[in-house]
Amino acid sequence: MCKRFVTASLFSFLIFNVSAQSSHTSKDSFTLKVNNLPDITVVGRNSKSDIQQMPEIVGTSIYAGKKNSLVVLDNVQGNVVTNNMRQVLAKVPGIHIWESDPSGIQIGIAARGLSPNRSWEFNVRQNGYDIAADPFGYPEAYYNPQLQGVQRVEIIRGQGSLQYGPQFGGMVNYILRNGSEINKPFEFETQQTVGSNGLFNSYNAIGGKKGKVHYYGFFDHRNGDGWRENSRYYTNAGYGTVTYYLTPKFSLTAEIMRSHIRSQQAGGLTDAQFSQDAQQSLRARNWFDILWTTPALIANYQINETTRWNTKLFATIGDRNSVGFTPAITVKDSINAATQNYNNRVLNADRYRNYALESRIITDYLLGNMKNTLSAGIRLYTGSTFRQSNGKGSTGNNYDMHPVDTYPTDIRFDSRNAAAFAENIFRISDKLLLIPGIRYEWLEGTAAGRNGFNNAGAPIQLQNIKRSRSFLLAGIGSEFHIGKGTELYANYSQAYRPIQFANLQAPPSTDVVDPNLSDAKGYNIDLGYRGKVKSFLQFDVSVYYLSYQNRIGTITPAGATYRLITNVGNSISQGFEGFVEFNPIKAFAPSNTTDVLVFASYSYTDARYSNDHKDAATKGKQVENAPRNILRLGISAGYKSFLLTGQVSYSDKTFSDANNTVTPTANAQNGLIPSYTVTDLTATYKLSKDLSIKSGINNLFDTRYFTRRAGGYPGPGVLPGDGRTFFISVGAKL
Repeated sequence: MCKRFVTASLFSFLIFNVSAQSSHTSKDSFTLKVNNLPDITVVGRNSKSDIQQMPEIVGTSIYAGKKNSLVVLDNVQGNVVTNNMRQVLAKVPGIHIWESDPSGIQIGIAARGLSPNRSWEFNVRQNGYDIAADPFGYPEAYYNPQLQGVQRVEIIRGQGSLQYGPQFGGMVNYILRNGSEINKPFEFETQQTVGSNGLFNSYNAIGGKKGKVHYYGFFDHRNGDGWRENSRYYTNAGYGTVTYYLTPKFSLTAEIMRSHIRSQQAGGLTDAQFSQDAQQSLRARNWFDILWTTPALIANYQINETTRWNTKLFATIGDRNSVGFTPAITVKDSINAATQNYNNRVLNADRYRNYALESRIITDYLLGNMKNTLSAGIRLYTGSTFRQSNGKGSTGNNYDMHPVDTYPTDIRFDSRNAAAFAENIFRISDKLLLIPGIRYEWLEGTAAGRNGFNNAGAPIQLQNIKRSRSFLLAGIGSEFHIGKGTELYANYSQAYRPIQFANLQAPPSTDVVDPNLSDAKGYNIDLGYRGKVKSFLQFDVSVYYLSYQNRIGTITPAGATYRLITNVGNSISQGFEGFVEFNPIKAFAPSNTTDVLVFASYSYTDARYSNDHKDAATKGKQVENAPRNILRLGISAGYKSFLLTGQVSYSDKTFSDANNTVTPTANAQNGLIPSYTVTDLTATYKLSKDLSIKSGINNLFDTRYFTRRAGGYPGPGVLPGDGRTFFISVGAKL
């Protein structure tokens, strides 16, 4: 690596910021001038806080004027080993989390009344590129990186849709560790963890720098029995990245992640069964298997002092398989008296093959005597999903994807996308910034194949559907810097959610796809106040308004004998999101040996379907999976090398369906989801600079709670959250 690059410790990270005039500086962030290179802002080096505000510019992206959060994983005092998102994202207000599988294998998060289903209302990325099954037709994030291998998490709300495309929730970007802080030819890092229910995790990484080459790689293995019966799992993830600096200004990076997850699905429970014993399971033959590979080639070129260029060529190659007995939980999975065997299980197999290119450039230019910044880019994408479903599987207990007969459903979905965007920071004065932006999208989705067989055994061909459209999205953001560390911000941005594959997979015998079916569109508005006061206080408080228009659903037209898949109407979400973190020691009695951080994160959400909704049963009702109140509180107290952290997470009651069913149905798939409070405790002790011990108790008071009712995998029924568990980790560097 060029000597002019700055190296930060493992508890820091580098953010390249071309805007010297607007960089906020404090004891926890500072700016260095380097000839022929952009300014480099190092954030979080002297801070124990795990949350930061994004700088105005990071790489080739503009974050000025946007609601954003930056989570530094090295500083998270929680259970990172098992991807415990209620602890990792505790200080990001309004994040609603589904907790329904062992060890955090699949992450489901949302905000502002949107669905947490595999985070599909967010544009989920890794190192800046897509990792979802299909970001347009099937945006479920079956794969999420192991958080021990993640350096930081970027979360952008609202106006992120202009730079990244769908969805309404904004963007979540997992930045993996790349060992950029390593200055020697070889370094080894290891972290070994054991815990409740047979938990074992081994994270091992190597990295180094030699001449023009920099490399880093890790392998992570995790297995356990799970808190519930029939919830065994294992995960294996390997990642490698190599960067070659052809010149001090031009580098090429090749990287690849390969992840394999297999988990036993304990299935759902009825409400009575949950109350009786939340750890029980009535399904022992259900399995889920995910194999995910994400290769990427990345070029970075510092064209001159004011201009940078970045291009990513990447792919998502994923296989998702499931085998199980999937009727409602009220149907017993028992031996068939006639055959003396269990009934055949159902097989579902998806293959995702997606390829894309994104190229961006950012440059500074003068307008009058003010330096302004332009960011622009293009995107080209092609993706195919091969779906075989409802196959007849074996009568056995173990994972087995060999079908007894031909898959009835055999469909291919294709997505094509071309997009271009431009966003500009206009510095009206030293204090006022305006950030307008525009995005052009061209989308095409197709579906073709077999949707089953009729009674005579003849194939039922899917309605050959092709949807092609193009449109513009626009938005504008602003910042007004009140003082050295605080600012007002506001933004308005249009957003969209493309037609999903499921909306194109209409059984011709029962369903009809509206020929005028269109993408859901709408907009986000944010208005807030944020910043830092010296080194002892940081905060971000805001109000928002989210209009979700042309939601897609299914209705039965008057007098019709079929169901119509169409745009059913609109919903509105509005509310408040606030976060504050305070260090009383730094404020009142500075100490070199003692430190205390207290925080509160709160959101209020009012999400409702509009009164002109076409579905009469949901008109004016509250949106499902939208808790009104989410509150998280915490305190970290440290003395010398010891740090103890306690967190309390509260989530309000919410409905599981758009009809706002209160009394649980017999199969437990619909009904109220009660409010709950969970407390977590974590302790860290550093024996030396390179040796540490971390331990924690999750759900300290052994609360019984659940966050979702499922209608299919991994249910159906009530899916309990984990009870009290513990872990202990030992980490070392050599």
